[in-house]
Amino acid sequence: MTPLKRRSALGQAKGEGSAQQGSHHWMRQRMTSVALVVLGLWFFYGLLTHNLSNYKEVVSWLQSPFSFALMTLTLVIGLYHAFLGMQVVIEDYVHHEGVKFAGLVGMKLLFAFLVLASLYSLLKIQSIAVSTVEFMS
Repeated sequence: MTPLKRRSALGQAKGEGSAQQGSHHWMRQRMTSVALVVLGLWFFYGLLTHNLSNYKEVVSWLQSPFSFALMTLTLVIGLYHAFLGMQVVIEDYVHHEGVKFAGLVGMKLLFAFLVLASLYSLLKIQSIAVSTVEFMS
């Protein structure tokens, strides 16, 4: 079935979907899903191949530029994927416009805080000196 056949007659004439962005949202949700599958496989591979039983090992693993970059991507994409999912739930199941607006704004603020806190934590781990890690463990 071609994309044009899935649209209503008016949608075909105007060249847009019902909300003008539904397919874009759906595509972002699918793209983040695929990215999370790949990043999840990397994460579990890292868990299996490294001895991450103590704090020092975890910090040294995350201080590697490659692991740091992939962990940053995993956290940011994972939180964005969760945000997209929660947005759909609020838009579909909250019917009062004021509550829906407050829920969406509150959720955006919450997820922005979570992304900033995650990035701050990773940067803090990145800046920890090896001597400090040995002292702490």
